[in-house]
Amino acid sequence: MMLATPYADLVTCMSEALIFSDRQGIIQAWNPGAQSLFGFDAAETIGQNLDLIIPESLRKAHWDGYHQAISRGATLHCGRSRITRALHKSGNPLYVDMSFAVVKNQAGETTGAMAVARDATQRYQEEKQLRKQLAALTEKQPLEK
Repeated sequence: MMLATPYADLVTCMSEALIFSDRQGIIQAWNPGAQSLFGFDAAETIGQNLDLIIPESLRKAHWDGYHQAISRGATLHCGRSRITRALHKSGNPLYVDMSFAVVKNQAGETTGAMAVARDATQRYQEEKQLRKQLAALTEKQPLEK
């Protein structure tokens, strides 16, 4: 979806995935960064539910939080990103570093939510490996008191 704003080039040129969904969680905007990260092009996602990229095991928690944020008109994590699991078009799981914001119109009414995401799969896997190595080391060498 092409955004008709002075910021359209900014959204299109960003390497991060930008996804705008309406109050019901239907995708309304999907930039090239989202295509690169998730594997779906905009034509495949516009008008589709966000479940397209949410693992089934996380959907209930996602929708509970999504609807609460829409009702409140704000997220609990404003200004902070978090690593979560997502799905690639191939069906392969991803780890993404994602931030959310509720979007309001000029009248202050909530119109949906914007997500910004970047791939964190490699970082997550490296950190997981480091945690395993640390656990193995501390198992072999108990900490002195």
